[in-house]
Amino acid sequence: MRAAGGGPLANPFRRVWCQRVGAMGVGFAALALGGCASVEDGLGSNLITLNYRAADALMQGVRLDPRQPVLVATLVDQEDLGESSRLGRLFSEQYGSRLSNQGVRVVELKLREQLFMKQSTGALLLSREVRDVSQAHDAQAVVVGTYTSSGQTLYVSLKLVKPEGNTVVSAHDYALPLNANIKGLLR
Repeated sequence: MRAAGGGPLANPFRRVWCQRVGAMGVGFAALALGGCASVEDGLGSNLITLNYRAADALMQGVRLDPRQPVLVATLVDQEDLGESSRLGRLFSEQYGSRLSNQGVRVVELKLREQLFMKQSTGALLLSREVRDVSQAHDAQAVVVGTYTSSGQTLYVSLKLVKPEGNTVVSAHDYALPLNANIKGLLR
């Protein structure tokens, strides 16, 4: 496992994760290396870092036109795609911040009046709306995502979607422990 260059193990976070998975067995490691997933044990102030890593993983290997923007939609509850929470809004803000800091042109959805918005849940963008909203902003792609909790774990699924045909260009899934911090954001 070599981390030099731009290979799949160049990202230190993914390299450590892959090494841990590799210790579990060759068969499981072969499956895990092909995907893009992670599980995090700690949170607190590291939540920003974890979401920045998720944004990095989502964008890994993706080539975008620097002249066209990317939209970042509010993450929605997988059980009710019409609803979000403070967690969904916060995570989306952090993904957008990371992309912007990495040189991606990100359009701030909350500044636009003609968007599909709900006052209590932020800028919601579901698959049926991707084409209309992205065309209005000449966006080349939209980051969309869902979250759901089960037992002691919060599962997050991100997708980078091209508006033409709602084509998924990249995806990243990760899980976080459902601690008091995360539970508070879900209310």
